[in-house]
Amino acid sequence: MSFPYSSAAPPAGQVSSSENALPVEYMFSQIMGAVQKSQAEISDLRQECADLRLANASLERQIREGFQQQNGNGNYYASSRIGSGFVTPVPGSPQLRAKSPFLSPHSIPSLVTTPTNHFPSPLGDNAVTPFQLGVRDIPGFYVVIPAGGAGTRLWPLSREEHPKFLLDLTLKGRSLIQATWDRLLPLSSPLRTTVVAGPGHVKSIREQLPDLLVHNLICEPGPKDSMAAIGLAAAVLAKRDSNAVIGSFAADHMISGDDAFLSAVAEAVEVAKKDYLVTIGIAPSHPSTGFGYIRLGNKLGIKEAPNARLVSSFKEKPDARTAAAYIGTGNYRWNAGMFVTKATVLLDLLKEYKPELHDGLQKIAAVWHDEALRQTALNEIWPELEKIPIDNAVAEPAAAEGKVAVVPATFGWDDVGDFSSLADLLPAESNQPRVLGDSSLVLTEQVAGGIVVPGSGRLITCLGVDDLVIVDMPDTLLVTTRARSQEVKRLVKKCRDAGWKQLL
Repeated sequence: MSFPYSSAAPPAGQVSSSENALPVEYMFSQIMGAVQKSQAEISDLRQECADLRLANASLERQIREGFQQQNGNGNYYASSRIGSGFVTPVPGSPQLRAKSPFLSPHSIPSLVTTPTNHFPSPLGDNAVTPFQLGVRDIPGFYVVIPAGGAGTRLWPLSREEHPKFLLDLTLKGRSLIQATWDRLLPLSSPLRTTVVAGPGHVKSIREQLPDLLVHNLICEPGPKDSMAAIGLAAAVLAKRDSNAVIGSFAADHMISGDDAFLSAVAEAVEVAKKDYLVTIGIAPSHPSTGFGYIRLGNKLGIKEAPNARLVSSFKEKPDARTAAAYIGTGNYRWNAGMFVTKATVLLDLLKEYKPELHDGLQKIAAVWHDEALRQTALNEIWPELEKIPIDNAVAEPAAAEGKVAVVPATFGWDDVGDFSSLADLLPAESNQPRVLGDSSLVLTEQVAGGIVVPGSGRLITCLGVDDLVIVDMPDTLLVTTRARSQEVKRLVKKCRDAGWKQLL
């Protein structure tokens, strides 16, 4: 910092110790004046920042209210964590939401689908070319919805007999599997939509999806991970239609921007017709350590699929530093576990990389339409099948040989893997916890962040605690922090070991 020199000259005849020096008192007064001026400027800046924060909060509220008026209860949800979601409106008012995440089969609203065209937005340094989606139904395209897993990170809300895909986690009147069904139905119709589930969930799925055809519900005797479930569906569908192109989409993921999603799937189908195993890459919104990543390779140059690229490699869940480095390059996408391919191509890859698993699934599929023979084959063969994810079984080795493609997409996505991610998907007032359920049962004072699930009907009160996860069910109470919500599955294991299996 420099200070101005006085224009006044010293009295005649006086000589200072240095010709250009100023009196110490004068310099000190100048310094103090500058400090006082800086303090005043800092005070003004602080006030301006406070005013800007108030203005931003008011603007956000106006935008939110405008979207709510436009969309009624809202057909979408927004989140800082849910992929890119470029044009995703904010959620509807919590006052208009349902009271419970548990659905009654008698409270399912009718489905109305209005076809519209989608024009995607640019995506980072890899621009996405608009893919024109005309008639939505894609002849020869079969949807496969694997409905498995217990969702242990969402316990005690999610249980083995009532996992998260059967829950309405957005309180919009539709469970996750119903939302998945609604989203994909325009592409395939009920005739070509298959669900793969365990025996314990068949009844609930039939209640929630009354339009699901009986022969399109494939029951796997026990959990064998995604490769066996998707592979069995591919083997059965290949017997019905040798030219079938299948698309596998998990029953318990949340997506915003349905038009962008449908366009990406339609483009993936075009790539799959060229005998590729195709995945859909999600634009990362932050350096997540909870998802796997896809490294983009060269463009394929397919006219019908202008955005398609080769997959250079799949990356396992990284640490925070590596995830940040991935995003910094602009060449990585989240791996959402969505795969589109010809059923026969998937079976050929399985035969190449996991021949025993392939042979077992083919034997089951060969007798699938004879109920007695099917049950015998399942009893004999299924228990011996390898338990392995589709990524490890075929996607990763096939990518190393240039057989896997990716369609970078612009829709928002989240796998709702824990209570922290679930909290990001729910609306909340400023400095208040999110509430999944009846908000009148939650009273707080000086509480910010976190999520409360008042599932027991009891009043929950919180004072001076931030970022807590409180899940109050009739038979179980869970209290943790958002930061440790990924570790809830450790409690599930402890409960099992302690003899509380009936609560799991």
